[in-house]
Amino acid sequence: MAGLNETPNANRIHIGFFGKRNSGKSSLINLFTGHEVSIVADYAGTTTDPVYKAMEINPIGPCTIIDTAGFDDEGELGLKRVEKTAMAAQKTDIAILVFAAGDLNIDTELEWYDKFKERKTPCVIVINKADCDMPGALALRTLIQDKTGLQGLIVSTRTGLNIDKIKDMVIRSLPENYGNDSITGKLVETGDVVMLVMPQDIQAPRGRLILPQVQTIRDLLDKKATVICTVTDRLSESLAALTKPPKLIITDSQVFKYVYENKPESSMLTSFSVLFAAYKGDIQYYVEGAKAIDALTDKSRVLIAECCTHAPLTEDIGRVKIPNMLKKRFGEGLIVDMVSGTDFPEDLSSYDLVIQCGGCMFNRKYIMSRIDAARKQKVPMTNYGVAIAHLTGILNKVTTT
Repeated sequence: MAGLNETPNANRIHIGFFGKRNSGKSSLINLFTGHEVSIVADYAGTTTDPVYKAMEINPIGPCTIIDTAGFDDEGELGLKRVEKTAMAAQKTDIAILVFAAGDLNIDTELEWYDKFKERKTPCVIVINKADCDMPGALALRTLIQDKTGLQGLIVSTRTGLNIDKIKDMVIRSLPENYGNDSITGKLVETGDVVMLVMPQDIQAPRGRLILPQVQTIRDLLDKKATVICTVTDRLSESLAALTKPPKLIITDSQVFKYVYENKPESSMLTSFSVLFAAYKGDIQYYVEGAKAIDALTDKSRVLIAECCTHAPLTEDIGRVKIPNMLKKRFGEGLIVDMVSGTDFPEDLSSYDLVIQCGGCMFNRKYIMSRIDAARKQKVPMTNYGVAIAHLTGILNKVTTT
């Protein structure tokens, strides 16, 4: 099956199905969702690339279902499929680990279970094909419980046995703050006036707003805040039109300094990127990582990681503006590498700093997997907005939480 690219459904809970080939993952997904999400066949290896399907599942709500290739795939192509499955695991908020009744050789499944446990990803254990071998399913459940402490749910996609109970297990595994997280957090309350400064440059296609702006506006409207939108060169006029200064000004990071110099003293200031640093990642880790900027030299190497895969633009903030700011301060010898989409290197040891974008295209689980990789390898990591605020000398003036 050809994989479907993950669309901007990054705020949905991601539920991934994992298991060996022919364990019945695709059949299980179709019954779990009530839709023909995945192609089903009686031979192993039907699913190749991961398939991402955004949908509403009652009573879970909006979610992204991920079907993956079997993690026991073989051959050169099979290894690449397993790599894609591993990448899907990094995006998974709740993992459904599928075992096949009668197969007591579960070392591979247990290895993946340990990986999910290490990432603190809740894992639902499902033992499929009970209609073929119920004694084998019972024996397997005992073995899994001995190894993991979890009691697997015995199911059958042919008879429908216990399929309805999978949703109950998923609901019990949902994060405590599921559905209650907010881009603006505690910065904004009902009735607050918030001004958004949104330059409409080459990065904002005509007729559209970029995704972080859209998501932030929706977040503010949900809080019943009063939202004022303006462009950079109309900032003074927009402020003058108000009877009192806005409580918060949210700006595009690239005009941080200008907005700071022209904002009312009483108005808090942040940026879309800084908000997403907290919403999608670890803001305190990013602030600490920004200190590493001061230690850079013309011999340093910096990685800029962007989640979008748009074509390079002449005024691109990640590909052009941030590299220019760094080289202006530390010299042209400083090396800046750029990756986009999911092309994030496993080995970060050659870098003195990683600068991550806001991450609006991916869920928090995946962004945190990048942060965890940087932490383990002791490579400082920061974020576009935090880095720009630090480079312009106003980070301590910016509201980060």
